[in-house]
Amino acid sequence: MELLPFDISPESPRDSYLPLSTNQRSSSVNGTWEPDGVTFFIIQGLASLGEKKMIVFVLLLLGYIIILGGNSMIIFVVLTDSKLNSPMYFFLSNLSFVDILFTTTTIPKMLSGLLTDVNTISVPGCLLQMHFFVQLGVTDYAILTVMAYDRYVAICNPLRYTAVMTRPVRLLLIAGAWSLGFSMLTATAMTWQRLYCGPNVVRNGWCDLSSVRRLVCGNTVIDNIVSISFAILALLTTGVLILTSYILIGVSISRMGVAQRLKAFRTCAAHLTVVSISYSSASFVFISYRVGNFSPEDRIIVSVLFSALTPFLNPMIYSLRNKELRESIRRTLSRFRPAVVLPTKDVNTVS
Repeated sequence: MELLPFDISPESPRDSYLPLSTNQRSSSVNGTWEPDGVTFFIIQGLASLGEKKMIVFVLLLLGYIIILGGNSMIIFVVLTDSKLNSPMYFFLSNLSFVDILFTTTTIPKMLSGLLTDVNTISVPGCLLQMHFFVQLGVTDYAILTVMAYDRYVAICNPLRYTAVMTRPVRLLLIAGAWSLGFSMLTATAMTWQRLYCGPNVVRNGWCDLSSVRRLVCGNTVIDNIVSISFAILALLTTGVLILTSYILIGVSISRMGVAQRLKAFRTCAAHLTVVSISYSSASFVFISYRVGNFSPEDRIIVSVLFSALTPFLNPMIYSLRNKELRESIRRTLSRFRPAVVLPTKDVNTVS
């Protein structure tokens, strides 16, 4: 999930590429603009792929369907199966809900953009998309942190697990995760107060913070410092807490017998896999945008793939690693399976 502001292209954002809003006035004096402000942005996305856009469209659509279907299934079975009433599944259903919202913030607009020649979005719509993308991304990391704490209590203090992870505590932890996401409003709200006078092309697959900020008319040094500070604080806070939880879990596991170690590892395996993929993908995107000779299109593809990777893999990882969840999904699917009526032979019929 791409949270930190990345430079999409080494080229100057002030280079002219696509038409500005019709609400702007052009001055012939020194070729300068005297803007009233743009009314819409044009999302560059993958417009330069030509005929290959349909291939990307089909792949992205299939991935989005799997994300919606897999995460919705997890939410449904957790809500309907009384056997999945532990705190772990409560947090998992919340993670799936955030993943659905996170991908819905960007993918539908990208899909529509792949079907049109010019993908436009209003300025308020762009800024809202940008905010929810950042907020939900941070919330996702915060819920992963809450799940790490849940695993810590379950393994290091198993006798007190039920007493500690009560329903009020679970609700408080989830509220804290959402609050951390809402704290990013301070960083994104600054973009609402800026003037956008052109050009109006967002060089990414969606309205991300850095791409929109490059279109601001004026100095954005303070904006960059604030957004980077909040992003680093959010990522470092969640990362350190998750790492601390697993260090304590590791110390506790080292004192267990072989059988207990295997059981504890199975308990943490799915979550640890998701955390590793999530932070590795974010690090890969961060590094790829600062080193190497990636074209703007390649960088957009990398950003899209890795922002959707964790929501795509979450249902598969938890379903494969968790026997109880896998059996619950199987029971749920069997309830919707139509009954097969076998033909019976009439004994009075002469063959």
